[in-house]
Amino acid sequence: MATPAKRTTKKAPAKKPAAKKVAPKRAAATKPAAKKAPAKRAPVKKAAPKRAAAKKPTVKKAPAKKAAPKKAAAMKPTVKKAPAKRAPAKKAAPKRATAKKPAVKRAVARKPRQKKLKNISEVRRYFHRNESPIFFISATNFNLLGLDEWCRNFKYINYIDCYDGRHPNVFVPTEQAHPEFESIEDIVAYLLEHKEVIDFIKSKGGKPKAVFLMFDERVEKICKELGIEVWFPKAALREAIDHKIETVRIGNKAGVPSVPNVLGEIDSWETLKKLSKPIGNDLVLQSAFGDSGHTTFFIKNEKDFRKHQEDIIGQGEIKVMKRINCRGSAIEACATSKGTIVGPLMTELVGFKELTPYRGGWCGNEIFSDAFDAKIRKKAREYTFKFGNQLVKEGYRGYFELDFLIDQNNGEIYLGECNPRVTGASSMTNHAAFAHADAPLFLFHLLEFCGVPFDLDVNELNNRWADADNIDEWCQMVIKHTDDNVDIITDAPESGIWHMNKDGSIEFNRFDYHRRAVESEQEAFFLRISGKGDYRYEGADLGILITRGRAMDNRFRLTKRSKAWIDGIKSQYAAKPLPKAKTIEMSDPAFKIL
Repeated sequence: MATPAKRTTKKAPAKKPAAKKVAPKRAAATKPAAKKAPAKRAPVKKAAPKRAAAKKPTVKKAPAKKAAPKKAAAMKPTVKKAPAKRAPAKKAAPKRATAKKPAVKRAVARKPRQKKLKNISEVRRYFHRNESPIFFISATNFNLLGLDEWCRNFKYINYIDCYDGRHPNVFVPTEQAHPEFESIEDIVAYLLEHKEVIDFIKSKGGKPKAVFLMFDERVEKICKELGIEVWFPKAALREAIDHKIETVRIGNKAGVPSVPNVLGEIDSWETLKKLSKPIGNDLVLQSAFGDSGHTTFFIKNEKDFRKHQEDIIGQGEIKVMKRINCRGSAIEACATSKGTIVGPLMTELVGFKELTPYRGGWCGNEIFSDAFDAKIRKKAREYTFKFGNQLVKEGYRGYFELDFLIDQNNGEIYLGECNPRVTGASSMTNHAAFAHADAPLFLFHLLEFCGVPFDLDVNELNNRWADADNIDEWCQMVIKHTDDNVDIITDAPESGIWHMNKDGSIEFNRFDYHRRAVESEQEAFFLRISGKGDYRYEGADLGILITRGRAMDNRFRLTKRSKAWIDGIKSQYAAKPLPKAKTIEMSDPAFKIL
């Protein structure tokens, strides 16, 4: 079974059956005033240094003739008087070159040189004192749940109010008319152009920074206009790495093998047979982009091909893999200038009909110390470290996730795909025991972009995080509406801590937005996604359930307890049918907001 990615689902219809919705005008992001060329000044003549009152060189005057006496007396011969000696002119002391005072360099408001951070304690202290406002802008705060407790001035700007206004660091603007969203990037752009969001960001002062689950060049442009610094590599680079075919190439450079595969464009069943000859007839095909099972196709014969040919032909280069008996796994890491910091290997929940209508669709994760055997865990960490270091050579740095396929027949481990971003598994990684002992993995992503010098022993950190004592048992299940119908939700469970009774029924216990508030396997934290007034359709995300312990048994089947939790949450939803005159056209595939 090929590993799913974590992005697409059905396209959610616009939140309200909108009368004509007008695309919100972009909040008048003020263009920076063009700088006027300074008016030319007449060149200032330098004042000639005053000459020391040097006396003009004495001009010898002809001695004045004495007036002749009236009498014609014999005139006395004129005696030439020696010119009176003049005091020798004092040499003018050379004027001190108007001792130009050394130009006092105005302290160009230099920040005091940042002290290099040398250990985890100093990293934690730095973010505890963080002054810069940092915003996670996305549909919900699920992917970076709890990070606001590690980083001061970290805020969430979200489209969906999962907490009914009770989370102190979540800001949800009043909904405005907007075109139907077709991607997470559309949601992000809508938020950034919303006046209430712009005002909220400005109210925090300083130089704002932003991180995202997904963004594109349009979002980068809006951020530039608003003076927001994006703390991720460029969208174009992320998109290139996200390309499943490119992932194979990067893996090959890093020495990380993929499942035996061939790459090529497919225009017919005959072309596929010819292309796949080296790897056999039992195939898994993947197009370059898309996830959660939407762009993964299992092909054994021409009938299978005809069923999916519209999604294969004309889609550019296709990755054609040999089908193996595999288990999916996920591992997250952060590529930094000091090396790649690697999290634990997690199991994946894939294609369970109780959770998702999509075959091969990702629907959760488990984290526990002995997930797979020690040899596989070690190999996965080594491959992730190599892949991360190769990403740095490709120009990428920061958070990423790899899916690995583990062959159940021979124990070989293969690269599935790379997600150059935070993912649906990030809340698991950033809440594990090692994160509480040291720091969440995403904090190192912020560290890489904040510009503060640091020098950490990455190998020591990786060895510590691989220690079984630093990994505890948790699981999360992403619960979708699995029935093939569309209706309108009239009642929905609230976010918080839920309790399971002895008979398997569940009830709301208390409000909380901390995952760690879950005290036992009889409690779970539920994060509501679809709420009252929303459409409920096949594939819609209802919410995420997080609890202690495992969701699957050792044969990778859902446990009885997991099924009881799923049924219990779904039973808390109520809905009414659409008005008879109302018809909703659902396109497929659509996108997933997690």
